[in-house]
Amino acid sequence: MAAAKKNLVIVESPSKAKTIGKFLGSRYKVIASVGHVRDLPKSKLGIDIENDFEPQYISIRGKGDIIKELKKEAKNAAKIFLATDPDREGEAISWHLAYLLGIDPDTPCRIVFNEITKKTVQGAIKNPRPIDIKLVDAQQARRVLDRLVGYQISPLLWRKVKRGLSAGRVQSAALKIICDRENEIRAFEPEEYWNISAGFKKGKKFTAKLTEKSNEKISIKNQSEADAILADLEKGTYVVDKIEEKERSRKAYAPFTTSSMQQEASTKLGFSTKKTMMVAQQLYEGVDVKGRGTVGIVSYIRTDSVRVSDEARSAAKEYITETFGSEYHSNNFYSNKKKDVQDAHEAIRPSFADLEPDAIKASLIKDQYNLYKLIWARFLASQMAPAKFLNVSATVKNGEYGLRAAGSQILFDGYMKVYSNSKDDDTAKLLPALAEGEVLEPVNVEAQQNFTQPPSRYSEATLVKDLEEKDIGRPSTYAPIMATIIDRKYVKKEKRMLVPTELGFMVNQMMEDYFREIVDTGFTADMEDKLDDVEVKDVDWKDIIRDYYKILEKELEIADKEIEKVEFELELTGEVCELCGKPMAVRHGRFGEFAACTGYPECKNTKAIVKSIDVKCPSCGKDIIAKRSRTGRVFYGCSGYPECNQSFWNKPINRQCPECGSLLVEKKHKNGNYTCSNAECAYKE
Repeated sequence: MAAAKKNLVIVESPSKAKTIGKFLGSRYKVIASVGHVRDLPKSKLGIDIENDFEPQYISIRGKGDIIKELKKEAKNAAKIFLATDPDREGEAISWHLAYLLGIDPDTPCRIVFNEITKKTVQGAIKNPRPIDIKLVDAQQARRVLDRLVGYQISPLLWRKVKRGLSAGRVQSAALKIICDRENEIRAFEPEEYWNISAGFKKGKKFTAKLTEKSNEKISIKNQSEADAILADLEKGTYVVDKIEEKERSRKAYAPFTTSSMQQEASTKLGFSTKKTMMVAQQLYEGVDVKGRGTVGIVSYIRTDSVRVSDEARSAAKEYITETFGSEYHSNNFYSNKKKDVQDAHEAIRPSFADLEPDAIKASLIKDQYNLYKLIWARFLASQMAPAKFLNVSATVKNGEYGLRAAGSQILFDGYMKVYSNSKDDDTAKLLPALAEGEVLEPVNVEAQQNFTQPPSRYSEATLVKDLEEKDIGRPSTYAPIMATIIDRKYVKKEKRMLVPTELGFMVNQMMEDYFREIVDTGFTADMEDKLDDVEVKDVDWKDIIRDYYKILEKELEIADKEIEKVEFELELTGEVCELCGKPMAVRHGRFGEFAACTGYPECKNTKAIVKSIDVKCPSCGKDIIAKRSRTGRVFYGCSGYPECNQSFWNKPINRQCPECGSLLVEKKHKNGNYTCSNAECAYKE
């Protein structure tokens, strides 16, 4: 008797397949497509402009074995369920899979789930639906538009500037924002101003700042003005004129969207947007939790929505009331800025409200634990009562001058029981008991010179916030944008801030001069809205492409004629090519700098640029040099390799461990910057 056919479930990633397979049992087989299986070709534009912008999809090179396996399993399956991610990209992957496997997209073949838990996955299997062609078209519109921009402007940059550059619909707008901010900083001229404050002591010290003169706001522009006021204050008496007490409340923060999670992880954890999404994906796809098995512990991580399901709200209420008391729970609702786009998603939240971070700490690596704790706390806080404060302010008069002192006291911590931001941390400044008419004796009166400061450079967090506020890009695009502008050397990081390079300024200026719409934030935001209309208003996606291409085509023609070739001065290494004798020059590749023969393309000789760190190998005495692994990660190894294979992941220094004699390496920790390179030695300093 032949074995009964199994139902086939196709997801994107192997780890997701492994998690889901445990929930569905023996009647199901779960396999992974490992991302997209069909896409536009890399070697050419791949869009038939003459045939109404028809995309020319092909099977992705290198995916032949996976496609073969998918077809084999599909042929033998009783039913096929396409379970890719619940967003536009996931819908498009399912549509391409349906094409390859001969599945009618109008049949109930598509299942979606917002979290990877047994209950949710089993519920989704019972409720399949047809593929949503509106979601697919919304993805196709973006893909085609980005390809038209990238594959037609980038070659122009290669010809006029240098190879390896790129332009992009959202990327170029982001670069302009960074360059504009840098220009503001460079053009900024500081202005002098002075602050005057008086210190008092009544049981405890407190400070009052000068705010007004003759009941009007005061502005002190130079030292002579400050000295004159100090002289006036010295003659007078400080009297408490008015005391005001006011209760206020601060509502809990909304649960995370993708962008707010990226911002908070950057600020609190020091994560890049790329790292945040990588770790969040791991939490979503499943981790092995003691007592629960492998399970996804957060909901889907690409979302614009702050909506929370009734089931999740109920679970949060139960946990909050049982753990903290009913007074800590609040029936909070949060609204989305754009109510009609992708609201099938919830906010990012824990899959189980009662799964406390510390209870599963042993099951998670450090980065997973830190991000999960942030997500869990933010969600719980969103369902908690407001924090309440008593604000006390005192106006102190000295003749015609008015000074103000303020303090605050927490009356009820509310959501701050589990989550707080830096702006919550200034809430414990209390004023002593003061009475109106009371005369105060100053401990000191000071004038302090200040200068206005230029606007701050963008960090990844503040750039993501700005992009979101300007409605540029979508949650899934922020991390790739950051990676691209840094990889292309348009922007470099200095103390976690984004600084445009000379090349970045040059490319941005070229884009501003010849492709103004692409870098214009208003135009880019309007285009995002039009692309959303494909999904929510049944707009034909090709109408958008046709209108956009009319502008792009004209701009390309003008730019090609008018942009002059930029000549870069070669940076020579001082070495000659051992194959042909021509000079070697510094080139930039995917993993940083390397040396290449200037005789290219006739001579294609390349080699690594060796960077010595002035540290001798403890094994053989030769120089330790900086190297890169196959994945591009920097490490430090002996120049005598392969005879000597001594290596370090952290940068060694010219000092030995006082306990074991091994080299010390640069590695920051709670109490210092160096640790012993010997894994068996615990020495730190």
